[in-house]
Amino acid sequence: RRRFTKASNFLRTVRCHLHYLTGRPEERITFDVQTELASRLGYKDHTGTLGVERFMKHYFLVAKDVGDLTRIFCASLEAEQQKKGRLSIPHFGLGKRKLNGYLIERGRINVQEEDDFKKSPVKMLELFHLAQKKGLDVHPNALRLIRQDLKLINRKLRNDATANRMFLEMMTSTKDPETTLRRLNEAGVFGRFIPDFGRVVAQMQHDMYHVYTVDEHTIRAIGILSQIEAGLLEDEHPLSHKILPKIISRNVLYCAVLIHDIAKGRGGDHSVLGAEVAEKLCPRLGLSASETETVAWLVRYHLAFSNFAFKRDIADPKTVADFVEIVQSPERLRLLLILTVVDIRAVGPNVWNGWKGQLLRELYYASEMALTGGHISEGRTERAKQYQKILREQLKDWKESEIDEHVQRFYQSYWIATNAEDQKFHAELIRDAEKQNALFTIDAKSDPFRSITQVTVYTADHPGLFARITSAMAICGANIVDAKVHTTTDGMAIDSFFIQDAEGKVYGQGERMAKLKTAIEDTLRGARRPHLEIVDRQKSSLPSRTRVFTVQPAVLLDNKASDTHTVIEIRGRDRPGLLAELSRRIFTLSLSISSAHIATYGERAVDVFYVKDSFGLKITNKVKLANIEKKLLLVLSEPPTTTKKSSKSKKTTAAAGS
Repeated sequence: RRRFTKASNFLRTVRCHLHYLTGRPEERITFDVQTELASRLGYKDHTGTLGVERFMKHYFLVAKDVGDLTRIFCASLEAEQQKKGRLSIPHFGLGKRKLNGYLIERGRINVQEEDDFKKSPVKMLELFHLAQKKGLDVHPNALRLIRQDLKLINRKLRNDATANRMFLEMMTSTKDPETTLRRLNEAGVFGRFIPDFGRVVAQMQHDMYHVYTVDEHTIRAIGILSQIEAGLLEDEHPLSHKILPKIISRNVLYCAVLIHDIAKGRGGDHSVLGAEVAEKLCPRLGLSASETETVAWLVRYHLAFSNFAFKRDIADPKTVADFVEIVQSPERLRLLLILTVVDIRAVGPNVWNGWKGQLLRELYYASEMALTGGHISEGRTERAKQYQKILREQLKDWKESEIDEHVQRFYQSYWIATNAEDQKFHAELIRDAEKQNALFTIDAKSDPFRSITQVTVYTADHPGLFARITSAMAICGANIVDAKVHTTTDGMAIDSFFIQDAEGKVYGQGERMAKLKTAIEDTLRGARRPHLEIVDRQKSSLPSRTRVFTVQPAVLLDNKASDTHTVIEIRGRDRPGLLAELSRRIFTLSLSISSAHIATYGERAVDVFYVKDSFGLKITNKVKLANIEKKLLLVLSEPPTTTKKSSKSKKTTAAAGS
């Protein structure tokens, strides 16, 4: 009764403030009122946690309390009703029976005596362990007693070998570990037994990307891992399904998923702090020194796979070399891939898509080849010749002279950065375009498995071409998630854009694609100026939902990430046409874009460009670098004025995080 009363008072207080704040009987705590509500209720920012996050954590804990108590109350009513029913109707085989010192009644496990947990606190874990093993529910009376006796879960019990063994077995069980862990969490046992986990129970992040609280995200991630292992997600994650049986230690993988976000909200890098937690927690759970070291490494680098796959050019040998330097072994590569997949999948609905899976697979295979001494370690010239040889074998109906002429049109960088399938496709597209003497050629093909539509444009190269095409795509609502730009020795350009719709699926064909092609053609002819249309749309649109979030703009220029390009990473608030505006500004800075990698995490955009100066070199002059940073920050500083979905990508991340 006391807990219900306390929860009721809190919820009524929040509701009254919400009504006063909105001026109407509003019952939803939406993003735009959360910060003001937190301020009115006295929640201040702490190190690593915003005041609004502290308020929402309190709200989620109260809501969780109400839900847990309601479930116990309803289950008690049900049990009473069933007990009354047995007085008039015979229920053969459904009476009470004993099992390993517990009572089983109508599929629910209960303690025999009210003081069983006081006599043996380890039973608070043993009860859930047995319930999972036998496929039983937990009796409401047992849940009530656990709630009363949670303080018995102390340091002594946490260091008990039997208790830790049972917890690890529950987490790694093939019998639905997600449900068991959620029951442990709802009962309050999870956070008491693993205090570091208790700190992230109901911990939310004030953004539009992370849908779940940290504890729920973690439990869902373990559930997804269990489903992949059981073969239930083979179609969606074929590579993870294939390599998971090769993992040496399942305990390592499950513990890494448990701990990867456990240090969020503490201030500082949660990956580094989480690795420190792993070093202390894993030995307690029974892992060896070697296993503990691997878990700590996985937690420390759990964002590395997605960062390299989504923010770097995988075709650049330096990307693979840098990633392999971190990973160092095939076993760690396998572990890190699976951890990355379940982490992204558990962020929220519609965060995972086939394109992310494709990028992760590409980086995995390239890294695996490098780790096992494959051709990634070969020189650029040897790799280019190898791809040229493959192309010659594919173009069997071409004359030798035609192939020679085609090969000579491309610079070495093209052969290294483009896969064999696309090289064959480009060769045929260029041949057809020249036969038709076309001013420009636009081709589109969709791949539902990868959730991507690839649009290829072949035309005469000229300054600002990339910016003009991205602007045309922006006004058509195409989300660009990746782009490759190549020029030929005879002044032509063949640019590939990988696009999705607003839901992260293929952009589609038919009338919609016809309109996109027309927009690109009109823009290239000069009959349409899409960048002006973007500005007009921003002026006439309603305020964006993203305005309530603080997104610190940043421009990072990196000359170490690539041997041949300067890499520009741009972070800021997402808005319609942002990629087009950034591309246009990069053009005005006399820089040429070789590839672009675009990601959107809720309200936050992260766009990465591989660029060269007008001489085809890296930008190394400090004054020029400072000017580039200044001019790009100006683009980010312009306030968003629209609610529409960004015309940029939703390639994300993973994380992420997560």
